[in-house]
Amino acid sequence: MKKQHTLGGVGRLTRRTAAAFFLLACGLGARVHAAAPAGQGRKVVLLVQRDGPNLPVDEKVRAHLESRGFAVTLEDQSAAPSVAAGADLVVISSTVAAKDVSAAWRQLPVPLLTWENDLLDDLAMTGKRHDVDFGEAAKERYLWLVNAPHPMAAGLPAGVANVYVKQAGMSWGRPGLGATTIATLYGQPEKAAIFGYEKGATMDYESLAPARRVMFFLGNETFTNLAPAGRLLFDAAVDWAAGLR
Repeated sequence: MKKQHTLGGVGRLTRRTAAAFFLLACGLGARVHAAAPAGQGRKVVLLVQRDGPNLPVDEKVRAHLESRGFAVTLEDQSAAPSVAAGADLVVISSTVAAKDVSAAWRQLPVPLLTWENDLLDDLAMTGKRHDVDFGEAAKERYLWLVNAPHPMAAGLPAGVANVYVKQAGMSWGRPGLGATTIATLYGQPEKAAIFGYEKGATMDYESLAPARRVMFFLGNETFTNLAPAGRLLFDAAVDWAAGLR
């Protein structure tokens, strides 16, 4: 009788152990699924100045995007838009020289994100007046989030956001009426630091956005200066442009 009781206990223990392993496996599976890279293998073309002094910073941008699951191809500023055939997103670094970038990128029917303020007028994302419609503020550290509910706000609350570890340059623009402004330079509401156009939205010069367009506030060397809030906003801008948010 004692032996039967012991075997019954072992049976119950085995069943409980199996159930526990099943639940553990399910939990691990859920966590692995939740931690799946956000980029989901989407193809990104990163346009940079390959022989420029800030290439190491662009390489860090590429490494960051790849760590999030994007497949990134680095292309030189002189490349034709045809290199983006089959891409899900084009990212144009501010290390490019605007005069060396083809004007045909403006009509590209592929989502595009840039932090080169000198390209904003060429892309019809702002007007043409330097330091009026677009430009760079020399020493900034904070943004004012004005559209917290939007996916590009990364879930951060409205108001002041500390986006740089230390003061540095920030690109800005004054977008057309069809844009959605996410954040402005702190204390300078007329200067949008993050804004985007949905496909079909009216940009400047009455141009319609051929796909999503996003402006982000970085400078040539400031990606590595992003504070945690700034990194969240960067990822959110990339994800929204790529159609992941």
